[in-house]
Amino acid sequence: MMSREEVISDKMDWVTVALYIAIVFLGLLNIYAVTYDRESDISIFNLTINSGRQLLFIAGAFVIIMAILIIDMRFYETFAYIIYGLVLFLLLLVPIIGKEVGGNKAWLGIGSFGVQPSEFAKFATALAVGKYIGSVGFRMDRIRNQAILFVLIGAPMVLILLQKDTGTALVFTAFTVVFFREGMSPFLIIAGIIGAIIFVLTLMVNQYYLYTAVGMILVISILMGRKKLKRIALLTLGAIAICGIIISVDYVVSDVLKPHQQNRIKALINPDADPLGFGWNVTQSKIAIGSGGLLGKGFLQGTQTKFNFVPEQSTDFIFCTIGEEHGWVGSLVTMALFVGLLLRIIFLAERQKNRFAHVYGYSVACIFFFHFAVNIGMTIGLFPVIGIPLPFFSYGGSGLWGFTILLFILLKLDVHRMQVLQRI
Repeated sequence: MMSREEVISDKMDWVTVALYIAIVFLGLLNIYAVTYDRESDISIFNLTINSGRQLLFIAGAFVIIMAILIIDMRFYETFAYIIYGLVLFLLLLVPIIGKEVGGNKAWLGIGSFGVQPSEFAKFATALAVGKYIGSVGFRMDRIRNQAILFVLIGAPMVLILLQKDTGTALVFTAFTVVFFREGMSPFLIIAGIIGAIIFVLTLMVNQYYLYTAVGMILVISILMGRKKLKRIALLTLGAIAICGIIISVDYVVSDVLKPHQQNRIKALINPDADPLGFGWNVTQSKIAIGSGGLLGKGFLQGTQTKFNFVPEQSTDFIFCTIGEEHGWVGSLVTMALFVGLLLRIIFLAERQKNRFAHVYGYSVACIFFFHFAVNIGMTIGLFPVIGIPLPFFSYGGSGLWGFTILLFILLKLDVHRMQVLQRI
């Protein structure tokens, strides 16, 4: 009979582990490239710079991995709600006793050491969502079940918004894709996408043109379709809802969003309007990436990086370093690694034998995709700058540990997938 260690070694998905190690290693090299100074020539292992501290975080991540693999696989489902509750408690403590870093009060810690509970809320929520959907007799078509699921993802979102960390709070909207995958009507997702598109269009196009377009579409739809009262009522309600979004945009932008959030919206719509002000981050980011050309300037040779033109270079804008120093080819390889990891996670999720592990796997995939897409989108001006790190690449212990826990719990569940009896 094989020991637990032999079972893990034999069943572990080493392709995913290899992708994880490759991405973490490349992330470390790029963090070092950001802080490298030719004159001082500081070693990558120096603990006074980010790369040295990131090495400590990586060592901590491997300790976490060993703990995850040693713990019995049933622990994660059995104690999912308890883990979720503990993380919510930590989020509640942040506004009370937390410390402020970078303008956000989102950290708990003593002295210089701190952790960001919001990073751990992602895996805790994924466990809770998987536990609830995987419960006996669960049906997605019941309104009560849908309401409870939205409460599960809404509670950490609200607590994180209280920390003024809008970017991290938005990550939890990715769970709606999981709900759709498990049978929820796509209406809410479609309505949300349409609402977002209309919101952006209202910022870019004169509102009177939009009102005219909505009116024309409504009239044409009624005339060309079946003239049933129910159909006409639904189309009219839809048109009213769209007009309501258009009307609300000015109020939301002017009175709800804070000045720095307004500037991020302006930078997304037209960064060239104020390249030295609110458009600085995106403008410099695109300059850095574009300056790399096909093959880049070479490792440790980035000029935009060295002269600090791009802020938050080690965290939110780490992809700029890849584009500048390794060019189009390096950017393509990096994106290929992330796409490969994402596809592998989806593959692992799909082959799980019980619904808890299946749902948890898709939750992990959606969270990683959100971070990957939005972070790179921020650096090239497709999304507003909302402070979303690139998984395993951006500097930071809490982010690295949170993503590591997300991934390796899935790998642990996959190792023992043949030992469960409950079918999807």
